[in-house]
Amino acid sequence: MDFDLSEPQRLIQDLCRAFAAKELRPRAAAIDREDAFPHDLYRRLAALGLLGMTLPPEYGGAGADTLAWAVAQEELARGCPAMADAALLAKLMGDLILLNGSDAQRRRWLPALAGGEAICVIAQTEPGAGSDVAGIRTTARPTADGFILNGTKRFITLATVCDLAVVVATTDPGRGRDAIVMLLVDMGTPGARRGAKDPVMGLHGLETGGLCFEDCAVPRAALLGGETDGFRRAMRSLDTGRIGIGAQAVGLAQAALDEALRYARERTAFGQPIAGFQAIQFMLADMSAQVEAARLLVRKAAWLRDQGRPFIREAAEAKLVASETAVRVTSDALQIHGAYGYSTEFPLERLYRDARVYPIFEGTSQIQRLVIARSLLR
Repeated sequence: MDFDLSEPQRLIQDLCRAFAAKELRPRAAAIDREDAFPHDLYRRLAALGLLGMTLPPEYGGAGADTLAWAVAQEELARGCPAMADAALLAKLMGDLILLNGSDAQRRRWLPALAGGEAICVIAQTEPGAGSDVAGIRTTARPTADGFILNGTKRFITLATVCDLAVVVATTDPGRGRDAIVMLLVDMGTPGARRGAKDPVMGLHGLETGGLCFEDCAVPRAALLGGETDGFRRAMRSLDTGRIGIGAQAVGLAQAALDEALRYARERTAFGQPIAGFQAIQFMLADMSAQVEAARLLVRKAAWLRDQGRPFIREAAEAKLVASETAVRVTSDALQIHGAYGYSTEFPLERLYRDARVYPIFEGTSQIQRLVIARSLLR
């Protein structure tokens, strides 16, 4: 059993760690405060090959494996979780088009996504449908040459700046998951509109918001996959996404632990650094153990995927443990900072707000437990 990263994986880790330290972390507070997507940093991610790193070279990618990508996600999130999530979205959308798209769709969009020239989003969540994908109410009425889209999406990452959307819709609300389709919609299409930005607690800068489709006519060539298996194809993307979200949560938790260690060494009370008190030491020890356990779960799930082995349960376990670890560790790190942790002058309150969404998106912790239990009992 070898826990070492390969040489290419270590190089990617070093690259992302340096980029996060030099360019992401110094701007993380401003991104949070201004809540505007930093296009220049996104272009830097593209220039470094981090948006299409797992795509084949013929589409502008580097052909990196899942473990290398998970390591990159962790290091980017250690500097700025919002930018890590933007990179994750590019990877997931690239995968969706690569696995389900036509040759024409791949040639048109994959190099643009890898190069940062186009932003694609997954338009799945609705005001009344989140975890229940089969309950989606956005309709795609079949016509002779395509589909007519009608519906509203909510809480869509990068919604207000996207160029393209993979819209999850139903051709017949009465048929449940058997009628789910995925449509690749250019947001310049008449009837497709970017909605307002959603006011959210954390992960500012991601332009989270709504998308609206009103009698939006899209050609049959926009279909990703078939007309009866859209649900299965959409669910498959969540499995890999959970590895990336878990890796981000580990990076965020590591950043909080880093801050807690630094502060505990510098802050003095009762004549000594607070790191000398056993109560603080025990908190730091628990935080370190939790982060390392989550990291190993994430890397195991990524490794299994790279080996072509089943990984759905392991990805759910990694996402569950890592996301809840991020919440606990940021809370404890804030506690170690005392009043300064509650202040916007220090990064802990931002990390705490960012961490809280991880047990929610890409499948809530409750959904992860269902996935795990069903796998165990199957």
